[in-house]
Amino acid sequence: MRVLHIGKFYPPFAGGMENFLGDLLPALKRIGVNAKALVHDQPSLRKRSCCNNISSPVYRVPCYGSLMYAPVSPGFPLVLNKFIHTFHPQILHLHLPNTSAFWAMTLACARRIPWVVHWHSDVVPSEIDRRLAVAYRLYRPVEQRLLQRTQTIVATSPSYLATSEALTPWRDKCRVVPLGLDAMRLKIPAEALKKWAEGIWQQKHIRVLAIGRLTYYKGHEVLIRAAAHVPGIRVLIVGEGDRKERLQSLIKELGLAERVELSGFMEETKLQALLASCDCLCLPSVERTEAFGLVLLEAMRYAKPVVASDVAGSGIGWVVTHGETGFLVPPGDASGLARALQAMAEKQHLRKSMGRAAKEQFNNFFQIDQVARKVISLYRDIVQ
Repeated sequence: MRVLHIGKFYPPFAGGMENFLGDLLPALKRIGVNAKALVHDQPSLRKRSCCNNISSPVYRVPCYGSLMYAPVSPGFPLVLNKFIHTFHPQILHLHLPNTSAFWAMTLACARRIPWVVHWHSDVVPSEIDRRLAVAYRLYRPVEQRLLQRTQTIVATSPSYLATSEALTPWRDKCRVVPLGLDAMRLKIPAEALKKWAEGIWQQKHIRVLAIGRLTYYKGHEVLIRAAAHVPGIRVLIVGEGDRKERLQSLIKELGLAERVELSGFMEETKLQALLASCDCLCLPSVERTEAFGLVLLEAMRYAKPVVASDVAGSGIGWVVTHGETGFLVPPGDASGLARALQAMAEKQHLRKSMGRAAKEQFNNFFQIDQVARKVISLYRDIVQ
């Protein structure tokens, strides 16, 4: 079976959608699917992308920045057309939100192929970035037309499906398949990396790790304000983004430079060492744009408890079992987050038991091969 995935980006670009796609393609290959991906390039990968071959498993189309978080890639429909005529896919698997996936509606060769839409997130009208509400008025009619044309829609959690206004008219063709990841990709760090990580953390503090783009919905400001009320913790925030200077100013304003650090982009092996050596992971997101939180699974793979925002309608509260694999707190509540982090800091036995429960839950539900088998079952239903 030949399947062409249309994604936003692909590893080494750091992000939940990207890491999932990076794990899913090899998992599908292991069970007999010839899967390729068409994604956007990044300036840092431009030299490598110039060597793209249409027969490569992943083809990166040049991208010239972004507009309202959407990649600007005028060459995308030309490459998509060429890819379809060369690869002859039996299914197009579109990962949304991604404006470039809309080009499938304009190409006759794409319209002759059945589509699967992987619904990673709604385009949420944001209280923080109000431009999105205006942009969505233009985006929604095209989005709904694409969903009408689609054979199957994959939602990543029952809670997100139940609260997605965009998916409401199409519930009869929605299926729930959780995200997953490849535990073999997230390796146990070697001794040299363990020593490096120990040098980053401070021994006298409880180690709290946050991973994610420094963007409007991730809630890093809330975590920084919470850290000011929990003197026994050391916080590392790994990622890059447009709010970096604002976060740096807040850290300085609150006098937290010795306990809260923006670590910037981190290569995967070092990030794995930090995950393996932290005491807990924190995901303080404040809006439903955080639809699932794949980083939660990364923490669970390393048997780490989490403290996360219980965003209404998000999949976070479905992934994290409150009091068993971690703590859920109201989004945007710095005081509530501080209390949960304080409890983590004070109760080592609780951290350990939650970590063990998290690892067991990951093994039972979120291994990428389990997810890939569910995806291929959808493919077979469509082809048949």
